[in-house]
Amino acid sequence: MSFVRDKFSAKFFIVLVIAVILIHVPIIGNYMKIINTLIHETGHAIIALFGGRVETISLFMNSEGATISNQSTWMGSFLTSLAGYIFASFMAFLSFWLLRRKKDNMLIDILLAFIFLNLIFWVRNPYGIFWLCSFAAAFLLLLIKGSPRIRNHVLLLIAAIILVDSVQSAYEILFISVTQPQAAGDAANLAQITRILPAPFWGLFFFLQAIWFCFYGFKKGFYKVGI
Repeated sequence: MSFVRDKFSAKFFIVLVIAVILIHVPIIGNYMKIINTLIHETGHAIIALFGGRVETISLFMNSEGATISNQSTWMGSFLTSLAGYIFASFMAFLSFWLLRRKKDNMLIDILLAFIFLNLIFWVRNPYGIFWLCSFAAAFLLLLIKGSPRIRNHVLLLIAAIILVDSVQSAYEILFISVTQPQAAGDAANLAQITRILPAPFWGLFFFLQAIWFCFYGFKKGFYKVGI
């Protein structure tokens, strides 16, 4: 049993290292990181639909994204600004949870649902459309033609990229919220909405929740994924 656990753990950490290296490769890294950006912006959009309206979502070549929405209430604006980083961290946890339970197809279905939801309703910038179409084609090919072993390996790498980038992006927003509070994206928005709590507070909150999801995943057995 100890050997099996070590093998599980080794595979997880090897894939994690590959994900860290991959997202820092020029061009390819930004292309891969947009999967986390998509999840982040979709989190904003889903919450914005409750009492508001989503105008557009843009996905950019530098791996950044932007959601433009209209909210009719203070609470709607607050929750929409809060949702992106939390949703991305939760999806990292959920991805490994599904893989651990051999629900590879369900994870593909969820990611495809995000892709088609954005493609049909929200994303209109050229690069965003290109990215969505290319990733949709890859996921459909994986779903239809991929062997269970290949499917598991690819999805494990995707899950690792989501996990790594959800933590890295949360750290980046923390750093920016301290050094350039007005340019800190969601943290700056929340500081403006709440007026009392400054951007560094929200930057720290986003980083801590990302770390919490990460360690909670370890506690629940992130490493117990299929061999």
